[in-house]
Amino acid sequence: MAPERFFLELEPPACALRDWPHVVIVGGGFAGLKACHALAGKPVRVTLIDKRNFNLFQPLLYQVASGLVSEADVASPLRQMVGQAPNIQVLLGEVVDIDPEAKEVVFNDHRYGYDHLILASGSGSTYFGREEWRPLAPPMKILEHADEIRRRLLMALEEAEQTLDPERRRFLQTVVVVGAGPAGCELAGSLIELMHRAIRRDFKQLNPDLCRVVLVDPVERVLPTMHPKLSAAAAGYLQQAGVEVRLHTKVEAIAPGLVSLQGADGLQQLEAATICWTAGVRASRLGALLADRTGCPVDRGGRLLVEPDFSVPGHPEIHAIGDLCAYLHTTDGKPLPGMAGPAVQMGSWVAAHILAGREGRSLAPFRFTDLGSMAVIGPWYAVADLRGLHITGLAGWVLWALAHLAFIPDTENRVTLFTKWMWQIATRQRTALLITGRPDQHLGVDVGLFRAERHAAPETPAEEQDSEPLAA
Repeated sequence: MAPERFFLELEPPACALRDWPHVVIVGGGFAGLKACHALAGKPVRVTLIDKRNFNLFQPLLYQVASGLVSEADVASPLRQMVGQAPNIQVLLGEVVDIDPEAKEVVFNDHRYGYDHLILASGSGSTYFGREEWRPLAPPMKILEHADEIRRRLLMALEEAEQTLDPERRRFLQTVVVVGAGPAGCELAGSLIELMHRAIRRDFKQLNPDLCRVVLVDPVERVLPTMHPKLSAAAAGYLQQAGVEVRLHTKVEAIAPGLVSLQGADGLQQLEAATICWTAGVRASRLGALLADRTGCPVDRGGRLLVEPDFSVPGHPEIHAIGDLCAYLHTTDGKPLPGMAGPAVQMGSWVAAHILAGREGRSLAPFRFTDLGSMAVIGPWYAVADLRGLHITGLAGWVLWALAHLAFIPDTENRVTLFTKWMWQIATRQRTALLITGRPDQHLGVDVGLFRAERHAAPETPAEEQDSEPLAA
């Protein structure tokens, strides 16, 4: 008989597991997944809780939005990635409360005990107090958001193919991307390339010269966290590709099909059928929840100010990693960036820290190895800042591709993505230009566990229950 491996509320079936400490990890992103990998096969019980049943490679969401790749190419089932380890259990659900005194988390109506808690629930988008903009300008944080952006753009092009009104056609072929960071630049560059190529090859009535992608941000330069040389190179490429870059420009209001912009020339109204938002990031709501439960301070973005070992002050058994934490214990005192590289290193170190504590030994303090940052702006063109080494163009794209393929945790996705990239570059054809779902179906998505309804059987009278069945 196969050994029983389920240990949600039961005693662990294997005798060895019963005395092992229980590590609960909330979030299966870069940080949480790396912690799981580091603890697999070790003398600890691990429970990974996530409201989605897959790990999402967020840096490539813009490629889903622009039809370069499909959803399954950037997402991998958690159970297949870590659930096969005998000491790891994967549970679908959303943690709604934490009780630090009882050492319990609450999800799916369970109170679930832990010895160590690792919070790696990531971050979401913020509209800086203007949440009413969210349905008008979708963010790009989950798969459904990328699906919605793609659906809106392709539907606008389909309508433009049939309209006789030149002004409406111009409106339908206009896209506004708010936010000039890596995500915004990558999305803007990919969308303008998609529109130009799709219209030339697949649409008969549209004029590629009317395609318009406007990149808006109040900052001084695109990619503000990178070296000014790389920012200038990226802006130059985007403008050459046809993207209008509007810096020192703030979004004042968003209405259906209309963006109000405040810039050097005063207030302007910009009509656009498709509006995308990549401008703001906020920590997961679990940060505010844990701050309320423990008194842990948070920064302006809602990230927990953690100790040098990523623990919450006063609770050495609770660790916050990834985008949920503000780690200020660096040589320059600046917080680590919310990127895949730091998140992976955090997850690995915290797992090693827990194992070292169990063995009664100390671990060397965490030191972040900065591998640099990069952004792809168009086909065969990327900018990369590798610890002071600035690379642009084809060489930057090759480094970007190799780095992203290395970070993708699933081998099958690695092969699929490489194949699709090569095919797209060779043929300029995108294989995921599908319009799916209903309008706005991909916004406000409910996640977590949904319990199946069970029809209650009618009660059987007692005299019938005691009677013998009739013979056939």
